[in-house]
Amino acid sequence: MSSESVEIRAALLRLRRTTGLQVAFGGLLPEPRRMRIAELNGAATGALRGLAICSGSGLGGKAIALARPCAVTDYRAARHISHEYDAAVAAEGLRSVLAVPVVVRRKVRGVLYGALRQPLALGERVLDEAVAAARDVEQRLVVRDEVQRLVAQARAPEAGGHTRLWEDVREAHAELRALAPRIADPALRAELASACDRLASAGTPLRTAGPALAPRELDVLACVATGSTNAATADRLGLRPETVKGYLRTAMRKLGAHSRVEAVVAARRAGLLP
Repeated sequence: MSSESVEIRAALLRLRRTTGLQVAFGGLLPEPRRMRIAELNGAATGALRGLAICSGSGLGGKAIALARPCAVTDYRAARHISHEYDAAVAAEGLRSVLAVPVVVRRKVRGVLYGALRQPLALGERVLDEAVAAARDVEQRLVVRDEVQRLVAQARAPEAGGHTRLWEDVREAHAELRALAPRIADPALRAELASACDRLASAGTPLRTAGPALAPRELDVLACVATGSTNAATADRLGLRPETVKGYLRTAMRKLGAHSRVEAVVAARRAGLLP
């Protein structure tokens, strides 16, 4: 099973559990402005599976084109959508339907649908939960994209030189560490932390024993290692500059360092930073 399938399946399961919607389905866009419905949850038939959704067509196509959630109380009677997919929707017996786009860096990367078999208005709570499920997928795609970017850089025959490559890795490592505390999903947060640890130890196969640093101390050092000032680090991590200074001081003390540069070098030797 691909990672994309796992992400969509988890989102659809969450969508049904939190909203009480009878059916959930969706997929990611393998190409711009076009997707296929790849996953179903609660469906009675396979009529929707594999359905190709084009931008502007049907409810999902409208969500892709507008990059915002769309809903209809009665699909068959809706006047503000096109009806290319009526046969599949009717075969599944769907009436009230919503479609929420998955948007990453302003690009629609997929759509999550939820539906009832009765023509009932979907309230704000249902829409909010559907948007939250889409945000989960978006966060996972951001992390996956960043990891794929790093792998591609490492494998590129002309990566711009060893020094430049490691500068890119360190910048990405700092970005990922800054992202982790904002992720609500504990499993995804742990997965991201594990990826950060692998990046940190990649350049130190013969690492030395080092002290245990608190997560925020490592976050601050990761930013410092990319050349960030205290003010820039505070802005990046959502902290106050005084708080950044405090974390930096304690990290330096634990590492036996007398300057920012010494602290970064000691952390790299210990395999705490890439």
